[in-house]
Amino acid sequence: MATDRRVSRVASLIKREVSLMLLSDIKDDRVGAGMVSVTDVDLSGDLQHAKIFVSIYGTESARAETMAGLRAVTGFVRSELGQRVRLRRTPEVLFVEDRSLERGDRVLSLINQLSHSSNTDAEPVDDDISEP
Repeated sequence: MATDRRVSRVASLIKREVSLMLLSDIKDDRVGAGMVSVTDVDLSGDLQHAKIFVSIYGTESARAETMAGLRAVTGFVRSELGQRVRLRRTPEVLFVEDRSLERGDRVLSLINQLSHSSNTDAEPVDDDISEP
């Protein structure tokens, strides 16, 4: 088993290399349907399995099309990783859509709506809490 530091370094290297591949090497038009960025790589402790989390900007249909394109180029990505990253065995690659940025934006907008409505509708609250 690899150490945590090595797993982290290899995951970072895979993230960088896959990001570069998405920019220049992957020719599938479906991958270009939505703007894609690699947000994280979850690498198993034995360096055999890599979940690559991608954030896709676009409509739902563009997201689905982009994910289909990413699944189609999984073999190419794995073979390129094998050439670019010197490991004993190249990890199996799985692309996973990451919607955390979208959820975070939604939560922030809800918080802003709540604070805006509480500032306009609410009466001043007495924060003085005293013991009985």
